[in-house]
Amino acid sequence: MRKDTTDDLQLSPPWKILLILIFSSLTFSVSAQDILKGKVTDMQGEALPGVSILLKGTDIGTIADFNGDFQLSKRPAIGDSIQFSFIGMKEIVMPYNGEEFLQVKMEESVVGLEEVVVIGYGEQVKKDITGAVALVGADEFKDRPNTQVGALIQGKAAGVKVVSSSGKPSAGFNIRIRGTNSINANSEPLYVVDGVPTTDTRSLNPADIENISVLKDASSAAIYGAQGANGVVLITTKRGKSEKPVITLDAYAGVNQVWKTLPVLNGEQYRDLMQEMGQSTDWDRYHHNTDWQKEIFQNGFNQNYQLSVAGKNKGTSYYLSGGILDQQGAVRSSEMQRINFKVNLDQEVNEWLKIGTSVNYTIYEDVDVKDNSNVNAGGVLLGALTTPPVISIFNEDGTYTSNPFQNWENPLAHTDASERLFRNKRFLGNVYLEARPLEGLTYRSNVGIDHSADIYDYFLDPFSTSYGRALKGQGINTTNNNQYFIWDNTIKYQEQLQNHHFDILAGSVIQKFQWENSHIERRNFAGDNVTTPNGGAEVTAATATKSQKANASFLGRMNYSYDDRYLLTANFRADASSVFGRENRWGYFPSFSAGWRISNEAFLKNVDQISDLKLRAGWGIVGNDQIGTYASRGRIGYGANYPIGGQTMPGSYPASLENQHLKWEESEQLNIGLDVGVLSGRLRLTADAYIKTTNDLLLEAPLPTSTGFRSAWQNIGALENRGLEFLISSVNVEGPLEWTTDFNISMNRNKVLSLAEPIYSGYISERDNAIRITEGEPLGSIYGYLFGGVDPDTGNAYYIDQNGESTFSPSPEDRRLIGDANPDFIYGLTNTVSYKGLSLMIFLEGSQGNQMLNASRIETEGMTGPKNQSRAVLDRWKQPGDQSQIPKASWGNTDNSRISNRFVEDASYLRVKAVTLSYYLPTAWLEKAHLASAKIYVTGENLLTFTSYSGFDPEVNAFGGSNTVQGIDYGTYPLSRNLILGVNIGF
Repeated sequence: MRKDTTDDLQLSPPWKILLILIFSSLTFSVSAQDILKGKVTDMQGEALPGVSILLKGTDIGTIADFNGDFQLSKRPAIGDSIQFSFIGMKEIVMPYNGEEFLQVKMEESVVGLEEVVVIGYGEQVKKDITGAVALVGADEFKDRPNTQVGALIQGKAAGVKVVSSSGKPSAGFNIRIRGTNSINANSEPLYVVDGVPTTDTRSLNPADIENISVLKDASSAAIYGAQGANGVVLITTKRGKSEKPVITLDAYAGVNQVWKTLPVLNGEQYRDLMQEMGQSTDWDRYHHNTDWQKEIFQNGFNQNYQLSVAGKNKGTSYYLSGGILDQQGAVRSSEMQRINFKVNLDQEVNEWLKIGTSVNYTIYEDVDVKDNSNVNAGGVLLGALTTPPVISIFNEDGTYTSNPFQNWENPLAHTDASERLFRNKRFLGNVYLEARPLEGLTYRSNVGIDHSADIYDYFLDPFSTSYGRALKGQGINTTNNNQYFIWDNTIKYQEQLQNHHFDILAGSVIQKFQWENSHIERRNFAGDNVTTPNGGAEVTAATATKSQKANASFLGRMNYSYDDRYLLTANFRADASSVFGRENRWGYFPSFSAGWRISNEAFLKNVDQISDLKLRAGWGIVGNDQIGTYASRGRIGYGANYPIGGQTMPGSYPASLENQHLKWEESEQLNIGLDVGVLSGRLRLTADAYIKTTNDLLLEAPLPTSTGFRSAWQNIGALENRGLEFLISSVNVEGPLEWTTDFNISMNRNKVLSLAEPIYSGYISERDNAIRITEGEPLGSIYGYLFGGVDPDTGNAYYIDQNGESTFSPSPEDRRLIGDANPDFIYGLTNTVSYKGLSLMIFLEGSQGNQMLNASRIETEGMTGPKNQSRAVLDRWKQPGDQSQIPKASWGNTDNSRISNRFVEDASYLRVKAVTLSYYLPTAWLEKAHLASAKIYVTGENLLTFTSYSGFDPEVNAFGGSNTVQGIDYGTYPLSRNLILGVNIGF
């Protein structure tokens, strides 16, 4: 696969092909005597489609078609220069000598090494990078429709784990770069969109993204100091490049559905189980056989439309786009809509001054479906599995039915009976000024803002559900108004002194955050005509809060290279955060990295087989302050009211313990890497090894009760991540038929190095915590009992205690490590085969060695109450002498379904993440239709999943992006299988 070089147009393949057809479509009306025709090939004579041809000094240009043929709309004058440029090929500038037909051959350049890569506060040529930086360019995701940024990265970057906490349309992605770095502090990477840091990328339109750079190690991320502890994801959006307008319409529509359902008892089997458990009732009243999974699952529908125009004219570069996305999920009532507007403008005022702006405005709405909860807490997925099949959806009076033995709603009451709408309006943008007063000196000032305002409205009428009747209706309104402001100023100086190249950067950053929240809940509604909280007569909750946070920073960086062989980078950043006490407010974060381009040494310069060989090493420290806004301060709480003189008087109380010694959580990382390119760059390998240690963990640790407080933020503990990463890219076949492969695999080992005392979390309803965090074990350690089997005499489950003996009543001390949610390795494989206008892309993604606590099975195989059960319980113990691994049914007895290795499963999977077949319409067809380009494609997502996991989906996690609670499935909304048909049209 050919990559960009410094002198190329820097256009990604969709834009190249788009321009081919735009310019070729504009030439059909030009008279033959005024045009110049020609053909462009490589050195072997193979046609080069997409080559940019420009008559220097004018805006007259075109693009070579799929056969390498081109025609300029105006014949040049003798001596005029014609420029030929193409990604991965050496640029040609040749004089015109009056030829009737031009035959041009282009020589291949070293693939990818001259590509300009976005790094922190600047850019760097790829061959000079000394840190661990993963690149995801537009050519990586051009053939796949995506709705979120996380999907663009998943499986594409070694060492980057993208976790889908849920498959519902409103769910986002959680990204972990080289493991989880903290216990209580945030472990999400910093996202920087066109220079503006942000934390939520759900509102970004992937169609506007040009490329993504992932800064993985401390030497590359330390320039972001406090915010770079978990890595940095730099997102660059598209800007105008062509001198003629490029108008593009993208549209697709598709259907989605769950790829798997779970077998549960039918009505007759359920009645048998209830009677065996001693439940007697008038079963003639309950004669239905409702398939609740069939009722809640549906064929969802997706549609997306995106229109953009881009260009560059007389010093003005512009990109404008608008898009509409509408998603209906595979579970009833789950949906999401997003409307995006994007404007990127750059204006060259004169030779030394440039100004510009990037603005993104989003209107976002979704209707959520509650998962990861038991049926009595409104969990829809567990409700579908455990609601008795013997009842119908509605009672005779039109109200929703409930479990006949307990007043728990059926799952459709949770999807259809309430109104719940989340709405968000977000403005994300910046304005910059860039001045070059002297040669080599650049000053840049950037002001950015991220303003988000959202409203959540909920209404449950007082008639249709038993819960609504108990509350006499419920109305909730929650509003959030969040603002972020950044102002950064940098000065950069570049100098070339013979073989010495210097690139020096210095700057300052000011940031401020502000959050506002209000919440009101009212009950006791007279009817359902007024759905806002003012219709309720009783106020049950009303709060309003505000909080602020500020950061100030100074930064510096020096890049040095000698003779294109020896490379050195040094970063330093000083950060102050209002989160910490006055004594430790400032943190200091240095980093160093070096590179040796061995391929440029004299002993390898004449080795044609090796196009690139570079050894890298880096060390650095980054910080983390992502905890409570006022964590170090002693706060005052309100609501402790006192009765005085027969009246209730307002009172306050100490709400938290002050800790002025609270300081930065710091991560120190050592990275060693190797970059290898052979066969003129057709085969490339990148390998990295790292050790990352996080010290002074920001931990909300328990306190002795004598202090009067349960816990306080402290710096306690340390943890370690170490791992290996490999990325292999190859051009297997070149020519009219092209086949490229990208493969990455990474291994990370996490371990808690020190901790004052074990921490328990991940509570499972009516059981216990399923996660333990303690020294010597990794985060995500599943904790419980060791299941021994089922006693054939009594039918009860027995467990193995710490002494290796069997017991029916193990003590809490008998619990142990029973599973590990961390994979042995994760990987991604992409193969792309193209022939002329036809292209096939197959993307595989997988995880190996991770385990999952299938807590849904605790509910569906426990047989402790009136819930429906899995068909697995048909093999349960029923009488003395039965040999079974499923204990007997026992009403109210949770001892037979303790959290144990009985419910821990191998959750390894290989998923066919995406398959796309696309076809670019021939030029002759486009000319007749007066189109510049047209591509049609069909995409299948999550088509096949190879796994032994018995639950809905091995890729999800009930506790979302939690640092500690990983590998638990508790009625989690599964990922859906999607089939999409789309078209891309250029005008």
